[in-house]
Parts: sequence; structure tokens; C-alpha cells
Amino acid sequence: MSKFPKFMLATALVGLTATPLMAEKLGLGRPALPDEIAAWDIDIATDGSNLPAGSGDVLVGEELFADYCAVCHGDFAEGVDNWPKLAGGADTLDHEDPLKTVGSYWPYLSTTFDYVRRSMPFGNAQTLSDDEVYAIVAYILYSNDLVDDDFVLSNETFAGVELPNAGGFIVDDRAETEYPNFTERCMSDCKDSVEITMRAAVLDVTPEETKARTIQAMVEATNPRNADSGETEAAAEPEAPAEEAAPEAPAEEAAAPMELDADLVKAGEKVFKKCKACHKIGDGAKHGTGPILNDVFNRTAGTAEGFGFSKVLIAAGEGGMVWDAENLAGYLANPRKFLKGNKMSFAGLKKDKDQAAIIEFLKSVSQ
Repeated sequence: MSKFPKFMLATALVGLTATPLMAEKLGLGRPALPDEIAAWDIDIATDGSNLPAGSGDVLVGEELFADYCAVCHGDFAEGVDNWPKLAGGADTLDHEDPLKTVGSYWPYLSTTFDYVRRSMPFGNAQTLSDDEVYAIVAYILYSNDLVDDDFVLSNETFAGVELPNAGGFIVDDRAETEYPNFTERCMSDCKDSVEITMRAAVLDVTPEETKARTIQAMVEATNPRNADSGETEAAAEPEAPAEEAAPEAPAEEAAAPMELDADLVKAGEKVFKKCKACHKIGDGAKHGTGPILNDVFNRTAGTAEGFGFSKVLIAAGEGGMVWDAENLAGYLANPRKFLKGNKMSFAGLKKDKDQAAIIEFLKSVSQ
């Protein structure tokens, strides 16, 4: 009897028991109810025939995009760092390095609607209303110069929008037209030996090992705090000589509650929508892509318990940096420039009023 890998056997058994017939035969579970299937099955047909009722215009979409999407995709859908570009790339599909966006490459607008509705915003999927999805998709169309700024997208106007590359895809009919012509590969007159004539590194496919990568691997292996977060530094900074501990200061009385500007806190709560995909606040908040921000104001940098910070943030905290108003403002304006080596992907808040508002809001959750 031939050996059958255990993982393949397990996969086969799962495949068998996953069918309704086998589940019923083995007494597992029950058939899903129609309402349960409907709640899960939210696919949008290619022609948009089953779109939900609703509508949204470009101007509302611009505000929503700034709140929920711009942190990764840029204010104008141009993309931030390596996050996807959603606009641009017109007439580049025949280039050696084409820019594939919603406007240049995607054939169906229903795909855009379905994806935004199903998977966005990042870290908080399926929280947008149908009207909000319509508005965001309308703004994406506007960013690709496909509609005017007064355009309203709805289930009724949807079919009237045709993306530029709608005719750029063909039906895969190879099973009917090509497969019957395939023949078995001849296995005679084979070579006695196989020689390696070129390595992947020469083709610039596999990066060559570098000193930086070696150090990075060592850091990951020895620092468990960095293992989960994926944040590592190429090289560690030399440790400063240990200083003698200063005498403990007498215990101070509890600090009085900070005075807050209620209007500024409210404005900051709105700006925080740009951050909430990665950072959580409030009772029961847990670390996500970024650390929770409860009590972050005046907290030592890199010290939220249970989160794996990068070495540069940990070093900054050990050097005495705290998240006061000045440091928060500098960091929020341009995280990577303010703290070189920091891995935060957020491009930054460019408006001073937004920085001031969110700092006031962070004060309010640090009382």
C-alpha cells in the first residue's frame, strides 16, 4: 500500500464532510437557512443587476475617502508608499511596466463596488452603509477623470458607467479550443544530467543576501517583541553607557485632570477616523496593526504593554521621549521624518488644525 501524506488525507476528509450530503449522513451540523445564506452571500453580479438600493455623490465620497481610505490610498487615490494606487495609469497597459488601477485596468465597476463593500475600510470591513459605498466609488471614478464632480452614483445610474478597459478581457475558452490538441510529452532521449546554467539572483529575481538582511534576521530571532509586529531595524544603535540611577523623588500628588477644549475634542474624534483602521481606543480596545491609544498622551514612547514596537521606538522611549503635545505634533505631521527608521505607513496629517484636534482628542482618552 502506498503512503498517503497525513495532510492530504485530512484535506480529503474535510472536502468530503463539507458537502451537505456527507454532513447529513454523518450527523454533522444542519443545512444553512435561507436568511443565513443571504446574510453571507453579498456578491454583486458583473452587470450590477443585484445592486442594493442607494446612492452617493462625488463630494460626499471625497469626504468619506479622506476619512476612511486616504491613509493608505492617498487623498486623490494616488496611493501611499506601497499601498495600491486606485487612479491614474491611463493608456499604460501596453507599457513594459503598466499602472493597473480602477480607471486603467479593471473591466467592471461592479468589482470596485463589491470590493469596497466587502473588504473596506482596512481593519473595519463591512461597516460602511450602501450609500457610503456608492459615494466612495463615485469619488474613485472622479479621481480617474471618468465622471464630473456633480455625478451621483446609484443602483439606477450604475449601468450607465463603463470603465475604459471593459473590452480588454476575453473569455478563457482554452478547454474547448486548445486542450484537445495537447499531446503527451515525449519522455524518451532525456538528458543524463541536468546543469544549472543561471541562478535567480543573476536575473534579479531573488535578492542576494546582504549584511542588512543578516542583521535583520538576527534581530527577529532574538527579539520576540518584533516577531509579531514585523517591525525590525537593519542595525542596532550602540548602547549608551549605563548611568547611575538618580535618587527617587518624593511621591507627587495625583495630577489634576487636564483642561480640554470640547469643540477641539469633537473635531479630533472626526480626524481620528483616519487612524482607527490601525489604532483602537476605548474600553476593551486591543492592539491591532498599531498599538491601542488609550492613555497615550504623556506616555513613554514604545511602552504599550503587549505590543511589539520597532527597535527605534523602544530606543526613543528608553532615551526619555514621551508623547507630549510637541512630539505628537511632529510625529503626526510626518512619522517617518520625525523618527527615522519608524515603520508606520501613515503619510501624516498636513494641516496644523487636524494635528491640534487629534492631540486634544488623545488627551481626552488619556484622563
